[in-house]
Amino acid sequence: MSQQAFPEVNPDQSLELLKELHILTRDGRMNQDSRRKLKQVYHLYNFLGPILNEIHQAALAANKNYSIIDHGAGKSYLGFIIYDLFIKQKTIGEVSSIENRKELVAKSVELAKKLNFARMKFYHLTVEESISSDLLPPEVDMVTALHACDTATDDAIKFAILKKAKHLALIPCCQAEVAATLRRHKEKSLRSLLLSELWRHPLHTREFGSHVTNVLRCLQLEAFGYQVTVTEMTGLEHSMKNELILAKLHQGPSQKAGEKVKRILADLNLHDLMERFFVPM
Repeated sequence: MSQQAFPEVNPDQSLELLKELHILTRDGRMNQDSRRKLKQVYHLYNFLGPILNEIHQAALAANKNYSIIDHGAGKSYLGFIIYDLFIKQKTIGEVSSIENRKELVAKSVELAKKLNFARMKFYHLTVEESISSDLLPPEVDMVTALHACDTATDDAIKFAILKKAKHLALIPCCQAEVAATLRRHKEKSLRSLLLSELWRHPLHTREFGSHVTNVLRCLQLEAFGYQVTVTEMTGLEHSMKNELILAKLHQGPSQKAGEKVKRILADLNLHDLMERFFVPM
């Protein structure tokens, strides 16, 4: 199987990796679904490539190594793609994947060894363990989270904030915590807040909760000094979970953004989540 057989594939891409990620079929062919997946991968990389290059150039200028952390990594899909398309071409830089399911970590270790991805590391750690673990550097250059389910994206944000990550790239998945809290306090909200009509119906509760979650995440990052950009990662024909949040640390904490977080939580009767969406004191 030659690279020339797949004109859609980046010439630097490992075909073996694409097979392991099921972007190529088991017999090394591409079908319509494969092409759709590959288009998503490269579309995401178009966003991440310039950021990775900025990190790399800064590290070269400072004569130091740099760390990309894939948090809530699952099968380490994103970490492998970043390593394959960028890190393996360089002389410095490493990708570390953090996952609390031991069996997935073991499979990723095996795959990295098979592909000779020597500067990939995998850690079986909880969120709290990853923040305090000596296995990881005290500060990191970039944190990513691809479709990390429920509160795992929030865990990645917490890790990034406490590790003073210079960049974040987040593609949130479902998050039920805010919707559940809206539902729990719905009767109180309906009595006192006209805007609660936005989430009165169960379907709207779920959808509104998802939207509010990502708004709060962006404001939380801004409160800690990040410049945030929100964009569409792929068209809706590919995935309904297509929101890409990019953040870059560029200034000190923003009291104004922190106050907005507190106000939204109070106004929507989401007081229970103050600890989840913490902001600078």
